[in-house]
Amino acid sequence: MGMITRVRGRLHSISKLNPQYYQEEKIAQTVCLLSVVFLMPYVGHNSFMGMPMLLAFCSWLNNYSCVAAPLLVTAKEICNPVSSIAVTHFRKLLITLQELAQAMWGPFLNVIRMLYAPIDRTERAFFRMQNLFTLINQITFFLLADALLNTYTTSKKAGHVTSLYSLMFYNVISYCTCYIKELIEKEDWSPYVHITKASNVKHLAMTTTKIVLEFTKAVTFIITVIFMLLVFGLEQKLENYQPSTCYTIITWLFYMSTEKVFTDIFKSAIQFLQLDYLESLELLYTPVFLQSFTMVLTGIFILPVMVLYGKYRIILMALYFNIYLRYKHLNLFALNDLRQEQKALVPFRHATSEELNGFDDICAVCLSPMKLARITPCHHLFHADCLRQCLKTSNNCPICKQEYIILR
Repeated sequence: MGMITRVRGRLHSISKLNPQYYQEEKIAQTVCLLSVVFLMPYVGHNSFMGMPMLLAFCSWLNNYSCVAAPLLVTAKEICNPVSSIAVTHFRKLLITLQELAQAMWGPFLNVIRMLYAPIDRTERAFFRMQNLFTLINQITFFLLADALLNTYTTSKKAGHVTSLYSLMFYNVISYCTCYIKELIEKEDWSPYVHITKASNVKHLAMTTTKIVLEFTKAVTFIITVIFMLLVFGLEQKLENYQPSTCYTIITWLFYMSTEKVFTDIFKSAIQFLQLDYLESLELLYTPVFLQSFTMVLTGIFILPVMVLYGKYRIILMALYFNIYLRYKHLNLFALNDLRQEQKALVPFRHATSEELNGFDDICAVCLSPMKLARITPCHHLFHADCLRQCLKTSNNCPICKQEYIILR
């Protein structure tokens, strides 16, 4: 306490030499008094004698935070010449440490990039094998879900069998859905194949091949449906296949979010809704939504499995295939395509409701009503998709032909 008094006395004498610092000195004295008050509950006359080393260190931090730090802050304002020297040296030390860290961090990153380059090429090649990539994602998640939701099964092999059987049944349903979708979208029901589109001459070999393929598809579909009816409709249970209801619902949601036939149906449904805030980018937003959903769902399952059952092998597989690689795939393809399309609309802000009403809510390109629009610097309103399509061919306004200066 005596040391603090002597320090404050010196600071007070310095403040007399500079009358303009008198008010700052009063504030500094108040800060010092509050520091001592806050310090008293932490420090006693035998505090350091009876405390362990860790508590002594914490008490020293309390002393510094409550006394030394306020003194240094107030001394900077009151005794500017003295404090500026300390601050200058401290700033130089920080700059030196920053430069040293940058000098060491650069070569370290280069080594990491060099070591990771072959792995990155392998992962990109793996992304091009889309069916294999999706299959491994599905198997990994099914095993993860089975470890958490089907723990009541008595057989040790039941978990793996449940995962594989579930994936097999989902693939059968996917095949049936794909075949029905193909029949609905089919335009040419003729069994014949012509030599050219404008010719009526039939190609016998290709016609025979087409008839055989269509017949094989139909027979396979019928057999598949009968098999599904025997398993589910007639309750023919399989050995070691005992999925819970929660397991079936969650794995089915994950499967639908990754299988191509269902993602295409989801894209068509979102595109049919024509949500204004998506700005006609439904085909680009949909894979972002679905892949984000699969990553979040996997992340929700990882922590309970790790804490409750400690199956680290499955957890590491899920972290790598279903989160890391899925995020990398999302960033390289879906998000990259979405950013490229959104980048063209960044210079054009959204029009307000008053501006829409003032322009009669009609797009000048497609002549359709506008609930959400983009406004150009020349004060013309367009649908976001209409404006984006126009910008792909020209940087001029579709109405007044004013050139837009767009920074790429």
